[in-house]
Amino acid sequence: MIHELSNPVIKTLVNHLREIKTDALRFRHIVQELARLLAYKALKNEPLVSHSITTWQGEHSFDFIQEEDLLFVTILRAGLPMIEALTALFPKASSGFLAMKRDEQTHQSVLYYDRVPSSCEGKTVIIVDPMVATGGSLSDAIALMKTRSPEKIISLNIIGAPEGLEIIKQKHPDVELYIAQIDKKLNENKFIIPGLGDAGDRSYNTPEKLNQ
Repeated sequence: MIHELSNPVIKTLVNHLREIKTDALRFRHIVQELARLLAYKALKNEPLVSHSITTWQGEHSFDFIQEEDLLFVTILRAGLPMIEALTALFPKASSGFLAMKRDEQTHQSVLYYDRVPSSCEGKTVIIVDPMVATGGSLSDAIALMKTRSPEKIISLNIIGAPEGLEIIKQKHPDVELYIAQIDKKLNENKFIIPGLGDAGDRSYNTPEKLNQ
């Protein structure tokens, strides 16, 4: 199921990302803030476990999310600021990393790095990737995670095109996808319109010539 969180605060943050004058440091900070906002919504029904802690009044029990049951998986490199924000929020959670590249002729994703636990049994797997264009990379990542027997899979994304989101909806109806903003369409080169450019390049000031 697709959940668009668009509201005045989120619209403002996303539109700052679109601004070409937004530098890499601020770009990453905004991506991190959006990741936190998405997580607050996505984990609103996550079960709580009582833990005893020491307070200024002595020992007391309080409810907490079981962080050890969370596994954040990012698709490199654009998702790095998102996973940094979420692991700061939940430092006891595990992290996994996938690297995919898009074949510019076929527009299909190719997996070339997989550093995710071979078994995700009992875990809530949260895949983070700022952009959902064709949906190919995200769909492949979800399919890979399903082979590792997680409790459930959630996807957190910042912007996406209707075409790519429809792919996720059709292929993975059991996955809850939370997205900040759904844009208008893909262009002939399969880029999101209006979009925000290449999120990885903009996060890390990668010169365009390095992509050639």
